[in-house]
Amino acid sequence: MLNTIFRVLGIALILIMIGLIAKKSYQASGTTVQGVKKAPSNKKLYFMLGAAGLICVLFSFSFTIIPTGYTGVRVTFGQVEEQTLNNGINFQIPFIQEIVLVNNKQQDIRFNENTISSETSERNTVNFQGITVTYQINPQKSAWIFANVTNYEAGLVNESLVASAIKTTSKTLSPNDCTNRSIIEPKAKDNIQKSLDEKYGPEVVYVNKVVINNASFDAEYDEKIAKKQQAQIDYETQQIENKKNIEKAEADAAVMKTNAKAKADAKVIEAQAEADANKAISDSIDENVLRNKYYERWDGKLPTTIVGSDATSSILISPDAGTPSSSSKETATPTPTPTPAATPTPAPTDTQD
Repeated sequence: MLNTIFRVLGIALILIMIGLIAKKSYQASGTTVQGVKKAPSNKKLYFMLGAAGLICVLFSFSFTIIPTGYTGVRVTFGQVEEQTLNNGINFQIPFIQEIVLVNNKQQDIRFNENTISSETSERNTVNFQGITVTYQINPQKSAWIFANVTNYEAGLVNESLVASAIKTTSKTLSPNDCTNRSIIEPKAKDNIQKSLDEKYGPEVVYVNKVVINNASFDAEYDEKIAKKQQAQIDYETQQIENKKNIEKAEADAAVMKTNAKAKADAKVIEAQAEADANKAISDSIDENVLRNKYYERWDGKLPTTIVGSDATSSILISPDAGTPSSSSKETATPTPTPTPAATPTPAPTDTQD
């Protein structure tokens, strides 16, 4: 911008000088009145205007302002200097030297027209479209790039290099990974960076990002993928249903187990209560109680079973039957029931005098 101002100012001064000289020449060529003295020409003014204009024009070609984000490369008679010029005003010899600006900002190069065809690790054909590569030139390598790369602004990162790197990347990935941008884009970036390093050397060009807008397969493969995805969805749905059934069965089993335990605990409690009751009854029974119980149930009749001297035979006499029943084969003569004897009265004792 400053160069243009000085250049315009110099040209303007030169044009003013030429205009004044032309006006003076026109006036000198006209008819003059006799005896009238001509106005003297101001040659010094013309010289000063012309010199100032020329200096301004020359000065506009003697420096270059390098803005932020750019570096400069000084060229002298076509020879490129190795040292890179930094931002600010940098001087040059007019018409002998030239300072060329090199863009060191992030730049995008897009490949939208052509499709890059490649394969996956499973030999499926995949097509990539809408590829954008964001790169940046190392400021310290600006002079080298300007001197060694033809048409570096358009051909530094070319389509063939990008296509080769993407094909190399896709052949190492599965079909699912080839369509996953979070996986394929970083790997493609690394492979493009590797290719640029092999071509230009390390730390000359930096690849900041790679964007792949579209990755598609042929119709047949898309149909297979759709079926596979549906099968996966069905499988996951069935797994969810199975899990629900298992959880329900486990819940039912837990309820049954709880109920069974409750019933078992109830039986234990009932049995314990009955045992405690029996123990209480057992502890309360003694010989007197048993005798009283016996007397409460006795009908006043004597026993009808008589055991003889031989322990192997016995005779049962039933009060309702006239015939005795024997527990042995021999017939025994019934023994009459003895009549209770009278209790003898003790005799009086004689008293001696």
